[in-house]
Amino acid sequence: MMIGKIKQFNFKSLLILNSFALLVTSYFFNNIFYIVIYALFFFISLFITKNGLKILKKLNLLQNVRNEGPANHFKKNNTPTMGGIFMMIPFFIFLSIININSSSPKLLLLLFTIFGFFCTGFLDDYLSIKNKQNTGLKSKEKFFLQSTISIIFIFLAYENDLLNPLITISDSWGIDTSIFIFPISFLVLVGISNSVNLTDGLDGLAAGCSGITFYGLGTEILMKGQKELFIFSILCYSMSGICFGFLKYNSYPAKIFMGDTGSLSIGAILGSIALLTNSVFTLSIFSGIFIIESLSVMIQVGIFKITKKLFHKGKRVFLMAPLHHHFELKGVKEEKIVENFWKINILLVILGIVLKINL
Repeated sequence: MMIGKIKQFNFKSLLILNSFALLVTSYFFNNIFYIVIYALFFFISLFITKNGLKILKKLNLLQNVRNEGPANHFKKNNTPTMGGIFMMIPFFIFLSIININSSSPKLLLLLFTIFGFFCTGFLDDYLSIKNKQNTGLKSKEKFFLQSTISIIFIFLAYENDLLNPLITISDSWGIDTSIFIFPISFLVLVGISNSVNLTDGLDGLAAGCSGITFYGLGTEILMKGQKELFIFSILCYSMSGICFGFLKYNSYPAKIFMGDTGSLSIGAILGSIALLTNSVFTLSIFSGIFIIESLSVMIQVGIFKITKKLFHKGKRVFLMAPLHHHFELKGVKEEKIVENFWKINILLVILGIVLKINL
């Protein structure tokens, strides 16, 4: 596999590969607008992140590294954070303009949901900086806000007949989830947003994986051949461009972090679009890295609690969770972990698209 043979797979390599994939997609679907919108938002993101970095420094919005993390992460202390603000500003403006011109209930619901998660992340980051420690909102408080927004999303989507209980696997095969679409929708929204948040622990990891995943989701939606859904592909490609523009300054060694403001918003966009376009199955494949990272935390906490109750001494499966920290403590270099996770994410997108074509 060509990806595996590249000795150094860095930001430039990933950007070239993703841009080439979008160029091929634009050619295949005979619409240059896809690559144009991606490139436009890439350059907007580059510009706004570069200038936003200066603003964050002036406002003293700096990262507080948690004491429980790997020791080598203390050098990341005082890195400007809340960069997600500058990722989301161009996206919110773009989505608002589309909403004004289309008056689509799906797009309006999408805007409301993303803004809710954005505010949750912003509040968490702000409190973390104010308290001068790596904890802003308490876990229960954050979960309550995420749950409230998700329940409102599910209710409004159901009332407006925007949720399809028949989860599409392929054009000829689907799973009728019936009333279980409600807990599935909740799990997708809260689960993906938290999973992206957990993945955002190494320089460039969440931003790179998000850029790849947005490309995959946008392409999968195009493959459905439903014209009314094409706008969601355009939104995905714009976010892919935004993620890569941000990645220029977020890749190792990071000059800026996205914070919960960015990670929770990205997860909400992925989850909301997947639910509104019936792309949950393929998103579960594309988001494999996010899901594995989240599962590693659940396994670590679960096994520790069970063994502590049974043997009065908790046992750990991983050296540290999420999974990327386990590899760090194993001695693998941070940039190598990120590089390999990017490669796996690319393969997952290829797998998802191949399954979509052949199932």
